[in-house]
Amino acid sequence: MDGPSGSGKSSASRGVARALGLRYLDTGAMYRAITWWMIEQGVDLGDAATIAARSHEPVLTSGTDPDGPTIHVDGVDVGEPIRGSEVTAAVSVVAAVPEVRARLVAMQREIIGSGDIVVEGRDIGTVVAPAATVKVYLTASAEARAQRRTAELTGTTVEAQQAAMATRDTLDSTRKTDPLSMAVGAVELDTTALNLEEVIAAVLGLIKERT
Repeated sequence: MDGPSGSGKSSASRGVARALGLRYLDTGAMYRAITWWMIEQGVDLGDAATIAARSHEPVLTSGTDPDGPTIHVDGVDVGEPIRGSEVTAAVSVVAAVPEVRARLVAMQREIIGSGDIVVEGRDIGTVVAPAATVKVYLTASAEARAQRRTAELTGTTVEAQQAAMATRDTLDSTRKTDPLSMAVGAVELDTTALNLEEVIAAVLGLIKERT
């Protein structure tokens, strides 16, 4: 399941995985985790060469339980700090470094293994698992996405979130390596007017149809 920020990927993916008794992987958390590590190490995020050179150092461990997904870096639970504003503002820059993507894509494919998993991100259907049985591209209006993200955070506004998302969308969709785009064979689902239960039901229906 791919799509931009605020489209509902995380909640929908977890709901689908829970309904089908499958594993769940949030690939975005992996990019956030490595970004958090770079910040903690004092790496200059404007120096792509240094990010690339050090991208192999942190040990990442991703849990795949949809009821309680976890992400650890060097044995430390970073599930909360990776959602902070500093990491959010920097993750697209770190994620654009080819060496970072190569390492994490390899890890993601290893976790996916033979399948039976719901995976969310920005390049799953195009790069990580192009042979997936079902590929979904979630989207929503810019205002709806900003409203959802604002409801999840404190100390922000819809206008601020909409501006931040516009910047991140541009970075994610124009990067040279694995840009955000809808995969061939993916079904686009606009979630603007849908609640979470409706999105989950739509994806489950698609899975039943395709499998």
